[in-house]
Amino acid sequence: MLVIGNGESRKGIDIDSIPCIKVGCNAIFRDFNSIEHIICVDKRMVREAIDTSVNTRSLVYTRDDWIKQFKNKQIQIVPELPYIGSERADETFQWSSGPYAVLLAAKLCKGPTVRLIGFDLYSPTQTVNNVYKGTSNYDDANKRAVDPRYWIHQIGMVFKCYPKVSFVVHNDAFELPKAWNYTNVTVDKISSL
Repeated sequence: MLVIGNGESRKGIDIDSIPCIKVGCNAIFRDFNSIEHIICVDKRMVREAIDTSVNTRSLVYTRDDWIKQFKNKQIQIVPELPYIGSERADETFQWSSGPYAVLLAAKLCKGPTVRLIGFDLYSPTQTVNNVYKGTSNYDDANKRAVDPRYWIHQIGMVFKCYPKVSFVVHNDAFELPKAWNYTNVTVDKISSL
């Protein structure tokens, strides 16, 4: 199983040529047809996915609060969190598409491994690190980079709650956050996909 974030480290990778079940985030459907599960917790992205005729094999997941706005059998509700937390980052509305994508993959995983690409967390510059920056429904390319603290916490909680799943983060310039220091999490090069 492969989870695809939209960090710039995944540029140039032919996602469609990788044979596995794929969970992607937001506008990934603009570039690839083989994504079976697409997480869009932003209403604008759900609308775009529907309006651009996402592959009919794809399921699009969004927040429970918004599901009634979309009369389409391809639209599903994002999975429930596998824990109850006390921090603001634990509130479901604070979860973005990336952490929900990792959670869905963990829930769907039938094999031993979930691989992650495009989860860069940190920008190498001070600006947004996203392959779709500056396009419709995305931040301007010159906007300040997103603070990854919530992503780190939320994805770390998925790793913690699914100790029997091996998670491999594929990124050539990546230091594993301390909050991801679990025995079921490793880092590998992108070329090893």
